[in-house]
Amino acid sequence: MKKEVILDVIVMITLMMFLYAGFSKYFDYGAFKRAMYNQPFPEWLSHLLIVSLPPVEIIAGFLLLPERTRKAGLMLSLLLMTAFTLYIAAILLHFFPKVPCSCGGVIRLLTWNQHLYFNLFFLIIDGWGYLLSKREAVGLTVRSNH
Repeated sequence: MKKEVILDVIVMITLMMFLYAGFSKYFDYGAFKRAMYNQPFPEWLSHLLIVSLPPVEIIAGFLLLPERTRKAGLMLSLLLMTAFTLYIAAILLHFFPKVPCSCGGVIRLLTWNQHLYFNLFFLIIDGWGYLLSKREAVGLTVRSNH
């Protein structure tokens, strides 16, 4: 029971973060596009990210809701947060010149160090949630065989 509550809290926090991040990019789409085109990426990659990133973030959030897609949602969240965290680490290690934040909403107000901690928090809880969801699925399988 305790693991289910922890998993539910992780899912809700991650769901809110991804829905907020994805929709806030749409609410201030002009600023998001400008920030993406100012990234140290080739223009084609910036365009691909502009088109794909908000819906992928929103999909990641909605995949967390039904139990049957929860593991996939947590895995997608882990992949996205890993990519975002590696990019922030590269920025902090000065691999790129000054880089604008293309995050949406209040998240864009964070410093790069705060972004790193924010992302690490979600990496940890999403990893924990993924492990809990795997155990829960195994537990359900074992129980159904009896």
